Amino acid sequence: MCGIVGYIGKRDVQPILVNGLSKLEYRGYDSAGIAVLEPEGLGVRKAEGRLANLDGKLKTMPLKGTIGIGHTRWATHGGPSDANSHPHTDMSGAFSIVHNGIIENYLEIKEELAGKGVSFASETDTEAIVHLIADLYDGHLVSTVRRVIRKLQGAYSLGVITKHEPDKLVAVRQASPLVIGVGAGENFIASDISAILEHTKDVYILEDGDVATLTLDRIDIVKGDTGQAVDRKLHRIDWDEEQVQKGPYEHFMLKEIHEQPLTLRNTMAGRIDGGNRIVLPEIPLPEEELQKIEKMYIVACGTAYHAGLVGKFAIESLTRIPVEVDIASEFRYRDPIVSDNTLVIVVSQSGETADTIAALQESQRRGAKVLAITNVAGSTIARQADYVLATKAGPEIAVASTKAYTAQLLAFELLGLYFAQTLRTLDDETRSSLIDGVKQLPHQVEKLLANADEIKWFAESIRDRRSVFFIGRGLDYAVALEASLKLKEISYIHSEAYAAGELKHGSLALVEEGTPVIALVTHQQLFEKTVSNIKEAKARGARVMGVTVDGNVELLDSVDEACFIPRTHQLFAPILAVVPMQLLSYYTALALGNDIDKPRNLAKSVTVE
Repeated sequence: MCGIVGYIGKRDVQPILVNGLSKLEYRGYDSAGIAVLEPEGLGVRKAEGRLANLDGKLKTMPLKGTIGIGHTRWATHGGPSDANSHPHTDMSGAFSIVHNGIIENYLEIKEELAGKGVSFASETDTEAIVHLIADLYDGHLVSTVRRVIRKLQGAYSLGVITKHEPDKLVAVRQASPLVIGVGAGENFIASDISAILEHTKDVYILEDGDVATLTLDRIDIVKGDTGQAVDRKLHRIDWDEEQVQKGPYEHFMLKEIHEQPLTLRNTMAGRIDGGNRIVLPEIPLPEEELQKIEKMYIVACGTAYHAGLVGKFAIESLTRIPVEVDIASEFRYRDPIVSDNTLVIVVSQSGETADTIAALQESQRRGAKVLAITNVAGSTIARQADYVLATKAGPEIAVASTKAYTAQLLAFELLGLYFAQTLRTLDDETRSSLIDGVKQLPHQVEKLLANADEIKWFAESIRDRRSVFFIGRGLDYAVALEASLKLKEISYIHSEAYAAGELKHGSLALVEEGTPVIALVTHQQLFEKTVSNIKEAKARGARVMGVTVDGNVELLDSVDEACFIPRTHQLFAPILAVVPMQLLSYYTALALGNDIDKPRNLAKSVTVE
């Protein structure tokens, strides 16, 4: 979950590395560091804390050279400290590496090296790798690295440089993302395309087991186990540099909330034809194949899991095929009942979520077809899945996901409608009416965002509260889970979401005078039931904010405040209802003065188990 960047070329490397790390800091920000091949040897600077601390050091002690590697860390082995920061070097200072991932057998390697007199300066698993490289070095960095990775167990991407071979940068990928950027007389490595986007849009996406050697004007990729040369497709990235800049917004999260109308338009673009039919050529599942599917699983983590809960409701109600939603980190460990009559849908914004990749692979091993909903073309999940539905949300920089979530919701709606259309479980009139509702969503989100400031007053009122509770029924409960997660992620206020009907089964004990309760009441069929639960909370002293659809003014009799969203079909209400919840989280964190884009202890892409 750390960020790696590397450069080899003719330009001064320090500003390139620091700027690249600034684009990767969302992946981890416990510490940062760079290593540069200077004329006299390897120079290393690193610092605990945010990138600004490293930048301060470099202003007084700059590094000069044209080859280097950089790293921003999310701590796994060893707490945040200068010593545990990357890059790590061997005892002689001749080799330096950066690493993203976890080495599971590092203690065995450390014990073996310690027996040879190697001393360790950090608590990290990474340091074992660089000492092993130094121990096995045979005069050829690439062959040495290939021998080293045969001894490693776990997930890792690596960038390696040495003063013994100052004309090359070696990169490795094994179950952890890494791309190579191709320039003119210069080349790059990075954990994420955003780090190098201003320099090049041409990238190779490394696959597991790849070992790449970069020089000024050449990139060679071989398989680590055999040394056999491999060809990787050169991808042209269609993201613009502006997409990874904040522009006029104070934070990336606010920018990305406001980008949601465009994201929704992009995700549906080309997928609805003139006859109001869903067109998904990337999912070639004919009726006879869909008829064989007895069950679907939706497997994901975090926000993507919450999107899956909405997806379950949409697919089941539109197709009547049973759907189970599971947390990816639990899925493969419970011996899931998966067969060739099962469709597994995995969801991941980055396409690199380690637990979700493992669930994908386990499902395919058991004979299931896997459909991926992801935002990153060329990611591991996109490459390994049988079918891919891209969300087209563009780069999402803030750790707390917003536009990627609503794009995932829309992808599920399109998918459910496509399955229903193929299986003919909807009549043409109903299907066309639903698709008309889908097409209205971007404009309806724009209307909500035009009144974004209206949510500030409630955010101000909860900033000092100890706990906040979200309640809802049906689809509203799924949205409540995501709303609660957003609030706790960036405000650090304790927050929980409950199925509203469960309040009386224990949770009401937590409600006291003044406790904030946010009640989502957009599901018309469950309106009266949820209002009854609101009154239960009010009777215990709760202060209730209701979120409902335009026209439901009777809710005002049961709540203290209300927020209204545009009227839509109940299947699509989550896409609208979550927007004021995202704004509530944002403005609460803003009122508390928190670092909104980089909340403590979290990282954007969880690429370790």
